Amino acid sequence: MAAPAQQTTSTEARLATLTLPKGGWSDAARTDALARVQSMGLPGRRDEYWKYTRPDTLVQADVVPAAVFHTDETPVFADMDSLKIVFVDGVFDADASDDFALEGLTIERLAEARADIHWARDLYGTLEANGQKPVERPLAALNTAFASDGVLIHVTGQVDKPIALVYLHKLENSDAILHHVVKVDAGASVTVLENGPAAARFNKVMEVDVADRAAFHHVRAQGRDHERRAATHIFARLGSESTFKSFTLTANGVMTRNECIIELNGDDANATVAGACVGDGDFHHDDTVFITHDAVNCESRQVFKKVLRNGATGVFQGKILVKEGAQKTDGYQISQSLLLDGDSQFLAKPELEIYADDVACSHGSTSGAIDETALFYLRSRGVPQAEATDLLTLSFLAEAVEEIENEALREEINGRLASWLERRRS
Repeated sequence: MAAPAQQTTSTEARLATLTLPKGGWSDAARTDALARVQSMGLPGRRDEYWKYTRPDTLVQADVVPAAVFHTDETPVFADMDSLKIVFVDGVFDADASDDFALEGLTIERLAEARADIHWARDLYGTLEANGQKPVERPLAALNTAFASDGVLIHVTGQVDKPIALVYLHKLENSDAILHHVVKVDAGASVTVLENGPAAARFNKVMEVDVADRAAFHHVRAQGRDHERRAATHIFARLGSESTFKSFTLTANGVMTRNECIIELNGDDANATVAGACVGDGDFHHDDTVFITHDAVNCESRQVFKKVLRNGATGVFQGKILVKEGAQKTDGYQISQSLLLDGDSQFLAKPELEIYADDVACSHGSTSGAIDETALFYLRSRGVPQAEATDLLTLSFLAEAVEEIENEALREEINGRLASWLERRRS
């Protein structure tokens, strides 16, 4: 179907600002992705999956400037022993990054992997292309076509040290497009951390292929520079008895859209996607998740909690698709918001589509204010109202944070949430 004329015009204007990288094994995938973008057109408000979120500033030719936020606060995960890979406004910073040397894996930059034959050739753009049905995701296709850099991570063993992708923002009008590919071989495991505002406008795709009995753990923190805008996608494919776990903490950000598209293709696979979001004022945060069960005895969990105040907006769109033959599926989905005033709003669209008869799938979505009974209980025991509200807020977010398997990472996230609430209180 051809895109509407107005949408086509905006798509052409955006494409005119970009240059298609050439030379190497990714050329075919980039060309195919460009054709998908031109066919679909970039998203508009009339698109069903964008009716709660205005995509204008994510797709327009010009970048809306975003002020750089300066703080003395230590970056998230900075104190953890990890292999750091740093990008500044989407440009790799070799001086700030560690050597790409770690037992059990190989890491290369997308911009430097120019050989005609490369292991990532069979993955780059493949999972993204598969994820375009039944819902079109043109911003992800745009990324595959025009990504200027990223990392290619091939995990062959049990990797104990996390890989930390650090995104720094220094230019008010930066426009970054990064694409990462992660291949986790059978029986291998890895943890990937992400942190930082990245750019004034950030478009990021991560494709993750998790083989049989392998494990991929992912924890990221989005925040700091409030005026930033971001559209991120994670595409994952899971083999038999594999594990995929992803958690996102979002604090601040005038516009954030996080999409996660997961295919459980092997029996006994397990996927978890969770998020804790705290927003204040001019803040719009959208989590859109699509999980497909296409194997027997698989489990998936979606757990999202949003705390909103002073007119902030939260969005959740989550779908569980159980294909024919995917018996003994266990799918769980919960999205909840805590509205700390009458001006904020939470928009939710939970969905189940099931074509198997031996399944246990559930979804729920609630929105409400602080529990007055619990608040009275804390105040009656001498806790000031502001502190009592923060304690109840942290308790509300706890279910999502508990999905992080690593205890040290859980404590780090809880500490950051407590600090954010304390700053707003003062």
